[in-house]
Amino acid sequence: MFQDADAVYAALDGVGYLPDRGIATSVLLATRLRRPLLVEGEPGVGKTELAKALAEVFRADLVRLQCFEGIEASEALYEWDWRRQLLVARSGESDAATVYAPDFLLERPLLRALRHGERTVLLIDELDRADDEFDAFLLEMLSDFTVTIPELGTIAADVPPLVVITSNRTRELHDALTRRCLYHWIDYPGLEREVEIIARRAPEVSRALAESVAHAVARLRGLDLIKPPGAAEAIDWARSLAIVGAGSAPESPALAAETIGAAVKNHDDLRRVRAALPQLLHG
Repeated sequence: MFQDADAVYAALDGVGYLPDRGIATSVLLATRLRRPLLVEGEPGVGKTELAKALAEVFRADLVRLQCFEGIEASEALYEWDWRRQLLVARSGESDAATVYAPDFLLERPLLRALRHGERTVLLIDELDRADDEFDAFLLEMLSDFTVTIPELGTIAADVPPLVVITSNRTRELHDALTRRCLYHWIDYPGLEREVEIIARRAPEVSRALAESVAHAVARLRGLDLIKPPGAAEAIDWARSLAIVGAGSAPESPALAAETIGAAVKNHDDLRRVRAALPQLLHG
């Protein structure tokens, strides 16, 4: 679909996602090479939103697998509807082929993405929350986009789905898995780009307010906070200030202090930021 990185940039821009050149190039390569795209970065920088935007660009279904500690293959791939199987088995009119018919198979995100192939964008979100064993399972599936169900045989994607894997780097992912992927790190946006992101995602916010919030958030990130605010938090803070009637953050220090919880989400960070807020607002 994409001729070059400029075309990717224009397509993402057209659905409201403002990429940088690195993101556009990584997406171009992922679509051409049919390789999973591993996107890492701090929380709130737009990793998940990238997958959502790509689904919109391709007019495809977004199939999302939200990872968590202890997630197992059955929760990601498929399960049998054992309640219905039990009812059929108790009827006395069943055999193994009947009980394990495709109608009793419950699709989970990975199997659904395999079956629907190019009609889906598969988002494997926050893979770093899962365990090393789950990395190994994913590596096997993503190597050839097939899965074997003992009772039914092998299911393969005719055309592999576009796969986006996100990680917040709370742990190192398995080397074999990362080598299978293309890699891109999404950093915090620069000042001008953050202003534009706020303006697009929160059109009710004035330009002056968006600029003042972007400046203040950039200074917040320089404080070595436990949880620095991302672009998502900058948008929330700008919206919050607009709701309470602030013209800009420096002009409304009391309102900025009252709404700072939209940007800072840790108690120790909050105390530190509130003490330094007058200096942060005025640079």
